[in-house]
Amino acid sequence: MHRPVGALLLLWPTWWALWLASGDFPAPGLLLIFTLGVWLTRSAGCVVNDLADRRFDPQVKRTRERPLASGTVAPREAIGVFLVLIALAFLLVLLTNRLTVALSFIGAILAITYPFMKRYTNLPQVYLGCAFGWSIPMAFAAVAGNWDAFVKTLPLCGLLFLANIVFSTIYDTEYAMVDRDDDIRIGIKSTAILFGDADLSILGVLVVTFLGAMALVAQRGHLHAIYYASVGVAALVFTWQLWAMRRRDRDACFAAFRSNNWVGLALWLGILLGYALK
Repeated sequence: MHRPVGALLLLWPTWWALWLASGDFPAPGLLLIFTLGVWLTRSAGCVVNDLADRRFDPQVKRTRERPLASGTVAPREAIGVFLVLIALAFLLVLLTNRLTVALSFIGAILAITYPFMKRYTNLPQVYLGCAFGWSIPMAFAAVAGNWDAFVKTLPLCGLLFLANIVFSTIYDTEYAMVDRDDDIRIGIKSTAILFGDADLSILGVLVVTFLGAMALVAQRGHLHAIYYASVGVAALVFTWQLWAMRRRDRDACFAAFRSNNWVGLALWLGILLGYALK
């Protein structure tokens, strides 16, 4: 709770989806369910991640003080916390509908397996995008209420889901650039390592792809033209990120990562105003 950026980066795409699926302000009940669900599932995901990395985290400067890495919390205690968090999240999902409940099982599998991907693939950031973005089809399903109505939303839902995969790859690559030297030393894989010296160029391509996809959202979602101003704000933030990271300084990369919160917020405000002024 005292470092909310990770949860906010999950919250903004969830809110994008709720607003776009509803075509305006979503039902207050669904908004509350998904907002609380974001915090619970993000927290549960952090516990799984720390359990999976408890042998690696002590070797990385940024993570060596985490509870499991430092030994202040025992693995069995962490498992207990995870079970409580995931049970509470599931109780929230039960307040929606059968389709959303069914999709939640896929989301749980993605969240639990993601922390292990960095051992087996150079693209764990892409997998993170699937895990973080699974709230998008769940939100569309919760608003739609049934399979037939959900299928009609798939073009917009799919576009937003793919856009969020790109967004997650951007910000988690920046995050991985902070630990790149440590990750190479201990054998952890990431897109930051895979991209190597071409990291900023590839990030630039991903940024253009993401902004293009989010611009298409205006057409699919029938938004007011004011929405494009939020895409412009996001473009300015991304431009600052690439400039700030030009020397690959750890602190600059971490600051760039944190600034993606403003990208998510700007785009949500754009969607909010895009429907309010329509």
